[in-house]
Amino acid sequence: MKFRFAHNNFNVQDLEKSLKFYQEALGLREIRRYEPADHSFILVYLGDGVTPHQLELTWLRDMKRPYELGDNEFHLAFTVDDFAAAKAKHQAMQCIVFDNPEMGIYFIADPDGYWLEIIPEKF
Repeated sequence: MKFRFAHNNFNVQDLEKSLKFYQEALGLREIRRYEPADHSFILVYLGDGVTPHQLELTWLRDMKRPYELGDNEFHLAFTVDDFAAAKAKHQAMQCIVFDNPEMGIYFIADPDGYWLEIIPEKF
């Protein structure tokens, strides 16, 4: 028996805003979408076009309050081939929430407050 990673999930308040953010900030693209007949939720799977791992964004029709993320100690990490260009882009987007120059990494936050770690390809 062998298990493999398939996806991570983030619940989002504004699906279109989140899709725009993930495309602009990280180049993720929609791979597939599922919406049941009652339209009570939408699942959108995003991919980077390189790895098989996906990010599932879940929008729930009846969720009217922001999600409680606790201490937000969980996160996804992304490697990037041009760290300086990525950091400049994210600075321009004003989405950097924590910068750790000593370690050579930083974190950005999506529209719902989920943290995403940015790491140079050769970390």
